[in-house]
Amino acid sequence: MPRKRTPARRYLQPDPIYKSVLVTQLVNKILQRGKRSVAEKIVYEALSSIQEKTGSDQLIL
Repeated sequence: MPRKRTPARRYLQPDPIYKSVLVTQLVNKILQRGKRSVAEKIVYEALSSIQEKTGSDQLIL
């Protein structure tokens, strides 16, 4: 009986708003019980508050 080959690696899609894979990774870490929209809302609000407080690009921090 032949062995199965290794599955192809799945790459993350970049975030639709910031076009960043790092933001997608952060959303996936915060994700609980499949509530992706809630996790995205938390991340987006945090990034917008960082931009308001610092006045610089929020993804650099």
